[in-house]
Amino acid sequence: MNKSSKIFIAGHTGLIGSAIIRKLRLMGYARIITRTHKSLDLKDRKRTESFFSKEQPEYVILAAAKVGSIQANDTYPAEFIFENLTIQNNVIDLSWKYRVKKLLYLGSSCAYPKKCSQPMKEESLLTGSLEPTNEPYAIAKLAGIKMCQAYHRQYGAKFISIIPANVYGINDHFDENAHVLPTLIKRFHQACLKNSRKVILWGTGKPKREFFYVDDLADACLFLLKKYNEPEVINVGVGQETSILQLAQKIRKISGYRGELVYDTSRPDGNPRRLLNSSKVSALGWKAQTSLDTGLQLTWNWFLKMAKK
Repeated sequence: MNKSSKIFIAGHTGLIGSAIIRKLRLMGYARIITRTHKSLDLKDRKRTESFFSKEQPEYVILAAAKVGSIQANDTYPAEFIFENLTIQNNVIDLSWKYRVKKLLYLGSSCAYPKKCSQPMKEESLLTGSLEPTNEPYAIAKLAGIKMCQAYHRQYGAKFISIIPANVYGINDHFDENAHVLPTLIKRFHQACLKNSRKVILWGTGKPKREFFYVDDLADACLFLLKKYNEPEVINVGVGQETSILQLAQKIRKISGYRGELVYDTSRPDGNPRRLLNSSKVSALGWKAQTSLDTGLQLTWNWFLKMAKK
């Protein structure tokens, strides 16, 4: 991949896609191809094929996906499995049909078994049952990984898959379907504005997650596009986990909120732990650069800036 390569970022307006765009532009890549959902619905096979036929991208980064919180996954399971399967089926198959040189597919750490040994190694995929609340989404992500491997095996396609840790950062979603970290940022911000006496946390606060700043993930994606060609999926993370309670306390400190934290234990916790073993990518020479404290401050500052608009 060189500076004149045509690179299609599927899902460029989302958290991950937008970070990859920032990184590519910073590195001097000029031929970046993007389409909004309104101009190109990747679930539409005919329109997606017309796009590939016209644009002939050389590289594809598949960051487009329907994503959401535990509540969203639990409420709309049919949409999560159907939309993600349809998007990735179209993009992966058409990337092969139109001779894309290399495709990078973004999986999800929720594809690992619920009771997976920690830290989770790549070979643990499909060795146990999934977390029920996001099983349809996880199955779709597993299917995408296996599809890339199948096209590699049958056609020799250079389609690689990565599983990132829990990603957060600039351009995250802060609506009712957001993940835990942006949800907490929004709750503490609103609590400060309203002088609320308490902030409610879902569950017990005990589950642990590995929070991964999105600009580090963008850097890892471009690193792997250049350095990695194997069909085996590869984990990408920071190697450190944080409980939801610890996360809430960090955001509380940044926000300056002084009220009470209350646990709503009627709400689900989700997976108890989700820490990736990222030794494979470390052995290739890549390492995350952004600490959680730094990443949270950057995300908080961006959120405040957007909230004023």
